Amino acid sequence: MSRRLACALIASFCLAVSVSPASAVAAGAEGSEASSARSHGGPLQLALKGLTDAKAVSAIAEVSDGDRRWRGATGVSDLAGRAPVRGDGRFRIGSVTKMFTATTVLQLVGERRLGLEDPVSSHLPGLVPNGQNITVRQLLNQRTGLFDATNDGTDIFPDLNDPAVFRSWLAQGGLNRTFTARQLVTASVSNPPYFAPGTQWGYSNTNFDILGLIIEQVTGHPYGQEVSRRILRPLGMTKTTVPGLSTTIPGPHAHSYWTTVDGAGTGNVTKTDIDVTDQNPTWAGAAGEMISTTDDLIRFDQALLHGKLLRPAQQREMTTMLETVPGSHETDYGMGLARAQLSCTTVLGHNGGTFGFTTQLWGTADRQVALSYTPRGDDAEQTAQNTASLKFLDAVFCGTR
Repeated sequence: MSRRLACALIASFCLAVSVSPASAVAAGAEGSEASSARSHGGPLQLALKGLTDAKAVSAIAEVSDGDRRWRGATGVSDLAGRAPVRGDGRFRIGSVTKMFTATTVLQLVGERRLGLEDPVSSHLPGLVPNGQNITVRQLLNQRTGLFDATNDGTDIFPDLNDPAVFRSWLAQGGLNRTFTARQLVTASVSNPPYFAPGTQWGYSNTNFDILGLIIEQVTGHPYGQEVSRRILRPLGMTKTTVPGLSTTIPGPHAHSYWTTVDGAGTGNVTKTDIDVTDQNPTWAGAAGEMISTTDDLIRFDQALLHGKLLRPAQQREMTTMLETVPGSHETDYGMGLARAQLSCTTVLGHNGGTFGFTTQLWGTADRQVALSYTPRGDDAEQTAQNTASLKFLDAVFCGTR
C-alpha cells in the first residue's frame, strides 16, 4: 500500500475484534483526565494504546456519551524531547474539514443563495471544463469524476515513496509552497476526468476546492471566514482555526513525522522520521486544511448530527447516502459526510489525513468520538496503525457501555 497524502475514505470498518470500552468518566481538567487514563488503563485506554503499540508516535481521543466524557492519550508529543502527549492538544484534521465546508454550502442552499442543481459554470465560468454539466450536488457527493491533483501524480507533490526525491523536495522548501484554490483546480482539470459527471463515485479533493471557491463567489468572503462566522464562533469552537498561510499549529500540539524508507526490499533498510509539523497547508484548502482539538470536534459533530446547523431539508440532503462501491454498504457517502459500518452499528462522520496527522470523527445520535494520531513507519507499520484505529472505533461504539 503506497502512502497518500490526503485520506480518502477507509474502505471497510468491519472488524473481527471488538473491545469493550471503559465506563465514561466525567470531563475534568486535562491533567487529571490524561494521568488517570495513562495510569489506570481500562478497555478504551488499552484500545487507544494499540496505536502506539503499532508504533504510532502518539494518539489522543475523546468520547462523549450523553453527559459523560472520556479522554485518553498515549505516546509522546515529539521524538526528541519524549514528553507525554497532551490530550487537549491541537492537530491538523485533514479531510474532516470537508464536513465544515459542506455544512457551509448547505447553509447557503437553505438561504436560497445557492442551488444544489446549479452548474459550476454559473458560479465559476470558464474554470472547469464541462462545468455546465457538473452540479453543486455532484461536488458535495463526490460524483464529478474530476481528477485529484493532490493525490495523483502531478507536480504539486513529488513521489512520496521515493526517499531521495522527497528529501530533495523538502530541502527546496516543498512544504512551504503556497497554492491558491484556483491553482489547485487548474492543475486538476488539466488532466482527463476519471469518469463522466454523475455516473460513478470517486473521492477527489478537487470537488471541495471548487466548493470553497463557490462559497467565496456567493458570499464575497473566503470560505474560512464563512466557516468561522457560521460554525466556529456560534458553537464556541475557540481552539479551531482555518490556518491559511500560517505554517504553525497554535497552542499545545504533538509533532508530526514523515518516515522515509531507504533500501526497501533489501537486507539493509533504513527508516528516518522527518519532522513535518510546520507546513503550509494551502495545498489542502477547503478540502483539508483546518486545525482543531478533540473537544471542539465533538462539539461540532453533536451540533451537526442533532440538526442544529442545518435546516431539515438540507439535513436530509447531507445524510442521504450513496454507495461508494456498488453492492457494498461498508462505507457510503452523503454530502461531505460518510456512513461507515462497524461490527454492531453504523456511524456518521469523516476521516482525514495530512502530513503526519490522521483524524477520525464519527458519531451516532447519542455517542461521538474524535481521534487524532501521529503515524510513522513504512507501509506495513502504518497499515497496522490504521487497523488499530479501527479497533479503537469499534471499542467505542460496540463494546459494553
